[in-house]
Amino acid sequence: MRDKFLSFSLPLIGNEEIDEVVAALKSGWLTSGPRTKQFEQEFCDAVGASAALALNSCTAGLHVALKVLNIGPGDEVITTPMTFAASVNVIEHVGAKPVLVDVEPDTLNLLPDAVEQAITANTKAIIAVHYAGHPVELNALRSIAEQYQLHLIEDAAHAVGASFEGQLIGSGSNLTAFSFYATKNLTTGEGGMLTGDADLLDQARIVSLHGMSREAWGRYSAGGKWAYDIIEPGFKYNMPDIQAAIGLQQLRRFELMQERRRTIVETYNTAFGGSSALLTPTTRAHVKNAWHLYVLRLRASELTIDRNQFIQEMTARNIGTSVHFIPIHLHSFYKNKYGYQPDDFPVAHAAFQQMVSLPLSPSMSDQDVADVIDAVLDIQGKFGRRRVAA
Repeated sequence: MRDKFLSFSLPLIGNEEIDEVVAALKSGWLTSGPRTKQFEQEFCDAVGASAALALNSCTAGLHVALKVLNIGPGDEVITTPMTFAASVNVIEHVGAKPVLVDVEPDTLNLLPDAVEQAITANTKAIIAVHYAGHPVELNALRSIAEQYQLHLIEDAAHAVGASFEGQLIGSGSNLTAFSFYATKNLTTGEGGMLTGDADLLDQARIVSLHGMSREAWGRYSAGGKWAYDIIEPGFKYNMPDIQAAIGLQQLRRFELMQERRRTIVETYNTAFGGSSALLTPTTRAHVKNAWHLYVLRLRASELTIDRNQFIQEMTARNIGTSVHFIPIHLHSFYKNKYGYQPDDFPVAHAAFQQMVSLPLSPSMSDQDVADVIDAVLDIQGKFGRRRVAA
C-alpha cells in the first residue's frame, strides 16, 4: 500500500507558470490587462472560436450567457441532472425555471429525445453539459434548437480539447463556457472562458464588468480616458492578469498534458476492461474525449459492497477518489422547490449509485497509476461475489 495519500486530481504546475506569474507581478498590472487579452486571443485561436472572453469562472460564463440571451422570469431552460449545481444555479439566478431531463445510459450526457419531449411554449434555451469530457450529441441538439427556435448553450467545463465530428468544442457560433478550476485539464486556479459569436461576446464583455461601456476597459492604460458610463447593472466577473499568466503557460503545453491523460486512461481501460464487476467509460467513435474525468461504474450484482464502501476501501489504501456528481434533483433546494423524487430521472439516479471517479491528472507518475489499479483490483478480489459451479 502507498505510504503517501494520492490526491484525486493534482494540477501540473511547473516553473513556466511560476515565472509567468512573477513576471505579471513585476509588471505592475495585476488585474485584467495585457496578459488577459493575450490569453483570450491564444485560447480563441486554440479552439477555433470567433471570439473569446476571459472570466473568473465557468459559472460566470454561463450566467453571462443567459443574461445576454435575455433569458429571465417566465422562461424555461432544459438541462441535465448529471452535472455540478453551478450549471443549474445560474438558471435560478436569472429567474428562469430549470427543466431537467434524463441522460444517455452510456455517456451520461443529455438524451436528445428527452430534451425534445420536455419543450414547452416557455422553453427558451438548452444548456448542454459535456459530461466528463465526452461531447454531447451536438448535431441532434442543434437540430432541436433550430427547429424550436431555442438558444443552445454549451457547458464545456470538462471539455477543453474535446471535439465532435472533428469540430473542436467552442468553435461554434453558440455561447460555450469553459472552466479553468484547479482540477480541470487546463487550470488558472479559478477562472473560465466564454466563446461564441463576436457580437454576443461584445455584449458579454460589458455585462461581465459592472455593465461599463467598452471605453472603460482602457482607462488605466497609456492614453486611456477616465470617464466611463454604466450601460446596465452588470457583474464583477473579469479574469485578472495573474490568473491569465498561469493559463498562458498551461495552454502552451496543453497537448502534452492531454497525451498523458490519454495514456493513463488507456492503462486503466486495459486493467479494468475485462472485469465483470467494473464498467469502464464510453467514448463514441465520432468524438474526441477530453478525459477530464475517469468515471468507473461498479456493477452491484458482482460486488458484496456498495459504492460508498468501495470509496472507503480506496481511502484506506491511500487513494483519493470522488463522485461526479450528486444529481441535481437529489439536492435539497431543487428537491424541495420542484418536488423531485429520486427515480424521476432513473438513468442518472442509477448511475450515481454506481459511480466513482478515479485519480486522473498529468501530474501522476506511472507508479501512481499502478497504485490506483492495484487498489481497485485488490478491492474487487476481496469483495467480488464468488460463483459456485453447478
